[in-house]
Amino acid sequence: MKQKPLNTRLPSPYNGMTAEELDAEVAKFDRPMPGLPGKALTPRQKLRHRRARRKAGRPVVGKGAQRITITLERGLLNEVDAYARHNHMSRSAFIATGVRTLLKAG
Repeated sequence: MKQKPLNTRLPSPYNGMTAEELDAEVAKFDRPMPGLPGKALTPRQKLRHRRARRKAGRPVVGKGAQRITITLERGLLNEVDAYARHNHMSRSAFIATGVRTLLKAG
């Protein structure tokens, strides 16, 4: 008499296997990897590896960015968004341009 399957939510053909059958199937992969021992990376490979390990996200511009919370009247915010959209810029870029302009003028 066959035992009850270990987990019916596993993908086929593993969903119908008993614990012993599943252990036997997994044992095939419990051996050392064939091939040569590891070699040192070349300088080019090291550079590619460093680039791949970098965190994804926005690039740092200047000294980086700081997130702030500001309050604007809704009508003014709608005007800011419309202007920024029309000029193909983000809301943040629009506000930063305005702040820079005021700082230069003062």
